Amino acid sequence: MKLLTTPRMDRCIGCHSCALACARLIHKRLSWSESGIRIHSSGGLSTGYVAVRCLACDTPPCASACPTGALTPRKGGGVVVRKKHCIKCGECVQACPVDGVYQADDGNVYICIHCGRCVEFCPHNCLELQKVHEIGEVLL
Repeated sequence: MKLLTTPRMDRCIGCHSCALACARLIHKRLSWSESGIRIHSSGGLSTGYVAVRCLACDTPPCASACPTGALTPRKGGGVVVRKKHCIKCGECVQACPVDGVYQADDGNVYICIHCGRCVEFCPHNCLELQKVHEIGEVLL
Protein backbone atom coordinates (compact mmCIF):
# COMPACT_ATOMS: atom_id res chain seq x y z
CA MET A 1 0.00 0.00 0.00
CA LYS A 2 1.12 3.57 -0.58
CA LEU A 3 0.44 6.73 1.41
CA LEU A 4 0.91 10.36 0.49
CA THR A 5 3.10 12.05 3.08
CA THR A 6 4.24 15.65 3.51
CA PRO A 7 7.69 15.38 5.12
CA ARG A 8 9.10 18.69 3.87
CA MET A 9 6.30 21.24 4.21
CA ASP A 10 8.88 23.74 5.52
CA ARG A 11 9.85 24.14 1.83
CA CYS A 12 6.28 24.86 0.67
CA ILE A 13 5.70 28.26 -0.95
CA GLY A 14 1.92 27.90 -1.22
CA CYS A 15 1.82 27.63 -5.02
CA HIS A 16 -1.03 25.05 -4.94
CA SER A 17 0.54 23.11 -7.84
CA CYS A 18 -0.19 19.82 -6.06
CA ALA A 19 -3.86 20.72 -5.56
CA LEU A 20 -4.25 21.87 -9.17
CA ALA A 21 -2.62 18.65 -10.41
CA CYS A 22 -5.01 16.55 -8.32
CA ALA A 23 -8.03 18.52 -9.46
CA ARG A 24 -7.04 18.32 -13.13
CA LEU A 25 -5.69 14.76 -13.32
CA ILE A 26 -8.01 12.97 -10.92
CA HIS A 27 -11.21 15.02 -10.78
CA LYS A 28 -11.13 16.60 -14.26
CA ARG A 29 -11.55 20.07 -12.72
CA LEU A 30 -9.26 23.07 -12.51
CA SER A 31 -9.75 24.46 -9.04
CA TRP A 32 -7.60 24.00 -5.96
CA SER A 33 -10.77 23.72 -3.89
CA GLU A 34 -11.83 20.65 -5.88
CA SER A 35 -8.87 18.53 -4.93
CA GLY A 36 -8.01 15.76 -2.52
CA ILE A 37 -5.11 17.82 -1.13
CA ARG A 38 -5.48 21.43 -0.07
CA ILE A 39 -2.77 23.87 1.01
CA HIS A 40 -3.48 26.30 3.83
CA SER A 41 -1.37 29.00 5.40
CA SER A 42 -0.65 28.50 9.06
CA GLY A 43 -0.34 32.25 9.44
CA GLY A 44 2.36 33.46 7.05
CA LEU A 45 2.18 34.99 3.59
CA SER A 46 5.22 33.31 2.07
CA THR A 47 6.03 30.47 4.49
CA GLY A 48 4.29 28.31 7.03
CA TYR A 49 1.97 26.21 4.87
CA VAL A 50 0.24 22.97 5.81
CA ALA A 51 -1.16 20.29 3.54
CA VAL A 52 -4.66 19.18 4.46
CA ARG A 53 -5.35 15.66 3.21
CA CYS A 54 -6.67 12.28 4.23
CA LEU A 55 -4.34 10.71 6.79
CA ALA A 56 -5.51 7.19 5.89
CA CYS A 57 -7.21 6.29 9.15
CA ASP A 58 -7.39 2.59 9.80
CA THR A 59 -11.14 2.20 10.31
CA PRO A 60 -11.93 5.58 8.72
CA PRO A 61 -14.76 7.48 10.44
CA CYS A 62 -15.77 9.05 7.10
CA ALA A 63 -16.57 5.62 5.66
CA SER A 64 -18.50 4.63 8.78
CA ALA A 65 -20.58 7.81 8.47
CA CYS A 66 -21.38 7.35 4.76
CA PRO A 67 -24.99 6.13 4.45
CA THR A 68 -24.65 4.85 0.86
CA GLY A 69 -21.30 3.06 0.81
CA ALA A 70 -19.76 5.69 -1.48
CA LEU A 71 -16.75 5.55 0.86
CA THR A 72 -15.49 2.15 1.89
CA PRO A 73 -12.41 1.34 4.00
CA ARG A 74 -9.26 0.63 2.02
CA LYS A 75 -7.11 -2.26 3.22
CA GLY A 76 -4.42 -0.74 5.42
CA GLY A 77 -6.19 2.62 5.92
CA GLY A 78 -7.96 5.34 3.99
CA VAL A 79 -10.93 4.95 1.70
CA VAL A 80 -12.01 3.82 -1.72
CA VAL A 81 -14.30 6.43 -3.28
CA ARG A 82 -17.28 5.52 -5.46
CA LYS A 83 -18.53 8.93 -6.62
CA LYS A 84 -21.59 7.53 -8.38
CA HIS A 85 -22.93 6.33 -5.00
CA CYS A 86 -22.42 9.70 -3.28
CA ILE A 87 -25.63 11.58 -2.43
CA LYS A 88 -23.69 14.69 -1.31
CA CYS A 89 -25.07 14.55 2.24
CA GLY A 90 -21.82 15.73 3.89
CA GLU A 91 -21.84 13.13 6.67
CA CYS A 92 -18.28 12.13 5.75
CA VAL A 93 -17.12 15.73 6.04
CA GLN A 94 -18.52 16.02 9.56
CA ALA A 95 -17.00 12.67 10.59
CA CYS A 96 -13.41 13.38 9.51
CA PRO A 97 -11.31 14.36 12.55
CA VAL A 98 -8.62 16.14 10.47
CA ASP A 99 -10.72 18.02 7.88
CA GLY A 100 -9.33 15.68 5.22
CA VAL A 101 -12.70 15.47 3.47
CA TYR A 102 -13.82 18.58 1.64
CA GLN A 103 -17.25 19.35 0.21
CA ALA A 104 -17.32 21.98 -2.56
CA ASP A 105 -20.13 24.47 -3.10
CA ASP A 106 -21.74 22.14 -5.66
CA GLY A 107 -21.91 19.36 -3.05
CA ASN A 108 -19.16 17.17 -4.54
CA VAL A 109 -16.85 15.56 -2.01
CA TYR A 110 -13.05 15.46 -2.43
CA ILE A 111 -10.72 13.13 -0.53
CA CYS A 112 -7.07 12.23 -1.08
CA ILE A 113 -6.92 8.70 -2.48
CA HIS A 114 -3.13 8.44 -2.04
CA CYS A 115 -2.48 7.99 -5.75
CA GLY A 116 0.61 10.24 -5.72
CA ARG A 117 -0.21 12.07 -8.94
CA CYS A 118 0.40 15.41 -7.15
CA VAL A 119 3.96 14.57 -6.05
CA GLU A 120 5.74 15.31 -9.33
CA PHE A 121 4.05 18.71 -9.61
CA CYS A 122 5.46 20.07 -6.34
CA PRO A 123 8.36 22.33 -7.36
CA HIS A 124 10.04 22.04 -3.94
CA ASN A 125 9.64 18.29 -3.31
CA CYS A 126 7.45 18.75 -0.24
CA LEU A 127 5.41 15.60 -0.91
CA GLU A 128 6.26 11.89 -1.08
CA LEU A 129 4.39 8.73 -1.89
CA GLN A 130 5.71 6.09 0.50
CA LYS A 131 5.15 2.36 0.58
CA VAL A 132 3.88 0.97 3.87
CA HIS A 133 3.11 -2.52 5.11
CA GLU A 134 0.82 -1.38 7.88
CA ILE A 135 -0.27 2.01 9.14
CA GLY A 136 2.64 3.63 10.90
CA GLU A 137 5.29 1.41 9.30
CA VAL A 138 6.91 3.27 6.42
CA LEU A 139 9.28 1.35 4.17
CA LEU A 140 12.32 3.24 2.94
